[in-house]
This record gives sequence, structure tokens and C-alpha cells, in this order.
Amino acid sequence: METPKIFESEYRFCTVLWENEPINSTALVKICKERLGWSKPTTYTVIRRLSERGVVKNENSIVSAIVSREQAQVAEIDELMETRFNGDVPSFLAAFTKHKKLSDKQIASIMEIINSAEEE
Repeated sequence: METPKIFESEYRFCTVLWENEPINSTALVKICKERLGWSKPTTYTVIRRLSERGVVKNENSIVSAIVSREQAQVAEIDELMETRFNGDVPSFLAAFTKHKKLSDKQIASIMEIINSAEEE
């Protein structure tokens, strides 16, 4: 199953949800007002839209995520890689590192990821 698209404001909502789930919708409305500045109708609209797309579920006023943070991040990176870099990982890494110096620790972590990918 393909991960549904989560837009920027929806992602901010999901971040709140991931940190607090499962959560009563009334409590979620309060947190969204505090953290996102959203009104009650806005929060309920986002819950409804994300429910319709299979990102969250709202059962008996308890809201929880169907799509995990990791699934959302992977889907976003996949889209970025395809739309901006034609799936070319070396081009992505070159663009990323051109203006951002990586620490030795970050380089070692990336090398571990590459080495484990080669083993699979």
C-alpha cells in the first residue's frame, strides 16, 4: 500500500498526534490550539481529511495514526528523490553536501548505511 500524501500543515498536525497518540479528539483540539494556533473546526477538518485518506483513524473520539512518522518521512524523501533528482542518490548527496559540511560522525553513519545496503 502506498503511503498517502501528507501536506506540510497536515505533517505539523501529525507530529502533534505522533507525540500524544492515542488521544481524545477534544484534548487534541486543545493541543493544536496551543501549538499550531488552530481553531476547533480547523482541527476537526484536518482529522476528517486525514481519516478519509487513511492517514489517521478516529474511533469513538480517540484519534491515532495509521501512517507512522517513519512511513511519512520515507514517502516524502521518495517523492523528493523522484521529482528533483530523478531517483539519482549520488546527485542528491552531492547537492546536500555542497552547502552543508558533514561531521565525521555523520559520514561514518552514512557509510554504515551504505555498507549494510551492500550486504542486503
